[in-house]
Amino acid sequence: MAKQPMLKFVTVDRDMPEKRAARVRREDFKEIYAEYADAKAEEQAGRCSQCGVPYCQSHCPLHNNIPDWLRLTAEGRLQEAYELSQATNTFPEICGRICPQDRLCEGNCVIEQSGHGTVTIGAVEKYITDTAWDEGWVKPIQPSRERVESVGIIGAGPGGLAAADVLRRAGVQVTVYDRYDRGGGLMTYGIPGFKLEKDVVMRRIEQLEQGGVEFVLNCDVGKDIGFDEIRNKHNALMIATGVYKSRDLPGPGAGAEGIVRAIDYLTASNRLSFGDSVPEYDSGELNAEGKQVVVIGGGDTAMDCVRTAIRQGAKSVKCLYRRDRENMPGSQREVQNAEEEGVEFQWLSAPKGFAGDPVSAVKVQQMRLGQPDATGRQSPEPIEGAEHDEPADLVIKALGFEPEDLPTLWNQKELEVTRWGTIKAEFTTGRTAMDGVFAVGDIVRGASLVVWAIRDGRDAAAAILDYLNAAQSVAAE
Repeated sequence: MAKQPMLKFVTVDRDMPEKRAARVRREDFKEIYAEYADAKAEEQAGRCSQCGVPYCQSHCPLHNNIPDWLRLTAEGRLQEAYELSQATNTFPEICGRICPQDRLCEGNCVIEQSGHGTVTIGAVEKYITDTAWDEGWVKPIQPSRERVESVGIIGAGPGGLAAADVLRRAGVQVTVYDRYDRGGGLMTYGIPGFKLEKDVVMRRIEQLEQGGVEFVLNCDVGKDIGFDEIRNKHNALMIATGVYKSRDLPGPGAGAEGIVRAIDYLTASNRLSFGDSVPEYDSGELNAEGKQVVVIGGGDTAMDCVRTAIRQGAKSVKCLYRRDRENMPGSQREVQNAEEEGVEFQWLSAPKGFAGDPVSAVKVQQMRLGQPDATGRQSPEPIEGAEHDEPADLVIKALGFEPEDLPTLWNQKELEVTRWGTIKAEFTTGRTAMDGVFAVGDIVRGASLVVWAIRDGRDAAAAILDYLNAAQSVAAE
């Protein structure tokens, strides 16, 4: 039986200095909360049926050993649970916060399928890893031996950081290059802080730095340093740039002031959380306060935008999506959260154009679902005569991301890409056609999940170690 939380009362001396009194209250609350969280985690973990076919594990991109670390948590063996979780996941506390568990592990839980409500796997994963940090169970990176080989990684997002962790633990010298002033990629500047606290990301980057990973930031490959220069400097190279080119929005008035990209809007908001100066926010360009906001798109980025706008004090927030709720690509849990926070969704609605400059309205075309497209999803088609104007002071384009033209930007014509512009690479190893060059994450898959980037980074790091070992064997002959 899970232990019940025990309430504890502290009497504060009236003469006690206020700061000390506040500290005692905070520490007392922390103790009460910890006991409650322990009990809640053990209760949820204890609900796992330990089924013979762990669908939760098979539907996790990392194939985390979920049943076993749930069992350890239910038994109160949190350190062992953390160590088992960390064995297959470089950043379990991040996945616990932002993975769409409703589409992955939790959505395939046997208990959920039987109608009794899923085990809250993500919350337990987050809790045991946060506890591990608090208790000092997260150990520094200390390779058993150093290797002379070095690997360059272009991109400090989840795929690049996961690979850096694996390679550094193996003693490889690792340098990570990134165009931004902080590592983390979209985990830092794309995902809002209310979903993923920035100190959670920064402490992992600090762990990598303390473990010997070198970060070269504010470094735009192709401008500040050449691709060939990086390649010649290292024994192997990994491309983990992600995809940052925003899909455009056609139609009359699409270039009006007040129509902005989701990545710019979210980056501005996240920079504020770091205490950075953000002129575009101060001017109101990327600030939703007091405005009628319309977000166009149906993915998780759109959900991040609508929920950020609510927190910035928008007058109203509406989300336009051209298909219905059932066909929305974003997390249904995120949609529910947004609705509870006051976001209005307009399904089967597509922008036809815009009025005013600065923008004053979105011209909305009502849609219906027709025949399935090449992917099997029903294609939206316009309903003749069904149009209206939706008032808007700020329109945020959240239509997804595409890869940049890396062969041109880096002057690397031999870098093979697909017809979608993603890099051609083996999915299991990340190998490209260029010797010693690997690629992982969204730049290979297209816009995808953080957990898949982590999986790719770990797999490609293992392939790079094989590549380095093979080269070392040849050199020794």
